[in-house]
Amino acid sequence: MGTLSSFRDMLDAIAERGRRLVASSQRPGKKCTATEALAMRCEELLSSKGEASGLALAQDILTGWAALNEDEQRAFMRTLLERFGADDAQLDKAIRAYEAQRSPENLALLHEAAEPRRQELIRRLNAAPKGTASLVHMREALLRLQASMPELAVVDADFSHLFASWFNRGFLQLQSIDWTTPAHILEKIIHYEAVHAIGDWSELRRRLAPADRRCFAFFHPQLVDEPLIFVEVALTRSMPEKIATLLDEKREAIAPGDADTAVFYSISNCQPGLRGISFGNFLIKQVVEELRREEPGLRNFVTLSPVPGFARWLNAADKTATWDADLLKNLLAQPGWHQDDAAAAQVRPLLLGAAAHYFLDARNGGGRPVDPVARFHLGNGARLERLNFLGDVSARALRESCGLMVNYLYKLDDIERNHEAYAERGEVVASPEVRKWNTAPNSRKTTAKSPEKTHA
Repeated sequence: MGTLSSFRDMLDAIAERGRRLVASSQRPGKKCTATEALAMRCEELLSSKGEASGLALAQDILTGWAALNEDEQRAFMRTLLERFGADDAQLDKAIRAYEAQRSPENLALLHEAAEPRRQELIRRLNAAPKGTASLVHMREALLRLQASMPELAVVDADFSHLFASWFNRGFLQLQSIDWTTPAHILEKIIHYEAVHAIGDWSELRRRLAPADRRCFAFFHPQLVDEPLIFVEVALTRSMPEKIATLLDEKREAIAPGDADTAVFYSISNCQPGLRGISFGNFLIKQVVEELRREEPGLRNFVTLSPVPGFARWLNAADKTATWDADLLKNLLAQPGWHQDDAAAAQVRPLLLGAAAHYFLDARNGGGRPVDPVARFHLGNGARLERLNFLGDVSARALRESCGLMVNYLYKLDDIERNHEAYAERGEVVASPEVRKWNTAPNSRKTTAKSPEKTHA
């Protein structure tokens, strides 16, 4: 850590010398907008040869970006799109050379010419002190702006391409989070928890301090004390079906050696600017290995997962559904239905039948399961193990998933086979207990055939 700190100090010193050089070389010019001034600085950075001046320019650009309002940010992103793409003249020349002679050398030149100039700009900005963190925040704004400017997807593709390299598994550091972790990091765990909100420090302590609880997070050396993603784990004697049993403040902790099951009950991504950059698959697999070393008696690795889009999908179901869609919607519309034993008994078979169809048959435009949590765990090689009726009766869960939760099973001997089944054939690997609820006549009983023809 001391070496990394010394390196940052050296970069800061170089940047400071560069700022003095840049300041002394600047001449008054005509007035221009903040966005235009920033674009000119970007051109200077791309043409800069000196290390000190380059670092100073990069830092000035990032500082200037942070001061822009939303309209100015939108204008700057449009500038990146329109003025910092590939050099058309060089690209045309490289294409002609490759068409004339398809050699490896000409192919390399073509690849270089096709790269947008903004990729090199982003690389140079990354060299500034705290440049990586600034670029992550910049992409966060870019993703927000894309909602009204879909053409910015081209710019985002360049950020995503570079981030995939900078945040690959080789740079990630797994750290255990417990009650002795510094308070400023624990505050971020409270803030970033996205699945089951942590109300206060007492609740955080109940999740971290007991001997049968674990928490692990990935960090990156360029984002000091900023977790990228974390997972909360409960050690139990069996696979749970309700989140309340894990979070109950009156529950009795068990000795870790008495547990046979590790339950991943909350996985939270922390940096919106890194959306779409995959960490979770590495995290789950590494945490499984860490837990196996710590507690050799653990035999089962499962999740207790939310189903955030189920209620929205269910509301869109029409009368062709294999369950009584109208009856189910009417029952779910009754206030407090989940607290009425008779109403809940009526809802249960209808809801579980709909849920089985949702997981096994419903597909998005890419031919994959519509549920994002399912795509994550199935892609990691898990099996859809169990549907849990009223697994979460919090207001949010009732609103988003009608209280449904599911267990995914990570059976170590089957992970690679399950992953291949999903990746190659789109197959949802599910237990017989899940499949028995699916009464759809054209259901995928064992495999997902030709996903392109079976979109839901």
